[in-house]
Amino acid sequence: MIDLRSDTVTRPTPGMRQAMADALVGDDVYEEDPAVNELEAYCARLTGKEAALFVTSGTQGNQVAVLTHMRQGEEIIMDDRAHVFLYEGGATAALAGVQSRTLPSEKGQIAIDDIAAAVRMSDVHFPDTGLIWLENTHNKSGGSVLSPDYMAKVADLAKEHQIPVHMDGARLFNASVATGIPVSEIAKHTTTVQFCLSKGLGAPVGSILAGDRAFIERARKWRKRLGGGLRQAGVLAAPALLALKNGFNFIETDHDHAKQLARAVSELDGFYIENTVETNMVLVNTKETGKTSEDWVAEMKRQGVLAVPYGPYTIRLTTHRDLDQTAIKDAISGITKARHQLKG
Repeated sequence: MIDLRSDTVTRPTPGMRQAMADALVGDDVYEEDPAVNELEAYCARLTGKEAALFVTSGTQGNQVAVLTHMRQGEEIIMDDRAHVFLYEGGATAALAGVQSRTLPSEKGQIAIDDIAAAVRMSDVHFPDTGLIWLENTHNKSGGSVLSPDYMAKVADLAKEHQIPVHMDGARLFNASVATGIPVSEIAKHTTTVQFCLSKGLGAPVGSILAGDRAFIERARKWRKRLGGGLRQAGVLAAPALLALKNGFNFIETDHDHAKQLARAVSELDGFYIENTVETNMVLVNTKETGKTSEDWVAEMKRQGVLAVPYGPYTIRLTTHRDLDQTAIKDAISGITKARHQLKG
């Protein structure tokens, strides 16, 4: 079975499993786990921030960021297809008591004038704008990359209004590889950044939240409040360190595989590719076939390919480090067989 559902499905490499077995560990709540401490210090340097915090997931990292940045009753400016708005269970409202000001965007980029207009004036009737939210790469747009120029303009606007900027960089390394821009150069336009260790990097568990030292100390308490204080967490930090230190050449291969998939699928009758494939995602529109995405996902599974419905007539295919060239060819073959089976 070729699994194109997500880059979260990767399995630890033999080297990662060995690193887990060999990890020096301690109690991370006491900040005594050597591997976690090394991972956090490494990620702080990597992002150009003063400090970093290991958290269990991207959602936890994002929510800790909201809780640390904001007060109840404040408002976040974000795009209307942001992961934090669509896929995190309403946690910003449920946990932090803040509301989302969602604005339309183009590939995750809200027009700068629209952001400026959404910043609340000081008025007793309005919530205060407490945070501006960016997502890079942008999941719902098929892994599109925010341009450095755009991020710089958002940063300038935020500085003018003294509003922090958080970046959900779940797939930040995909953005870095696609553009050739170091992670620290991308992150410099933000106050804080979260990135996942368990997506493109292929580690089994965890994410990183990075920012200035005072922010991370406050965030550490919020992580504890959310039940995220771990004990001998070095067994999770060690494979993440290995993934980071071994470089990211495999991510470029993931991107090449996605482009190969897009070219092949676009040649099948009734399919077209909705997104410009910049990283590791392909959005396939099925409307002209007369079948829904659910129909196609079910048939593709019967042909040995796993994918996810991403809208009534949209399928998402996501490449990752567990897929080699043979797997990509097999995936193309399976999708082609599915097309013949459901040909209308």
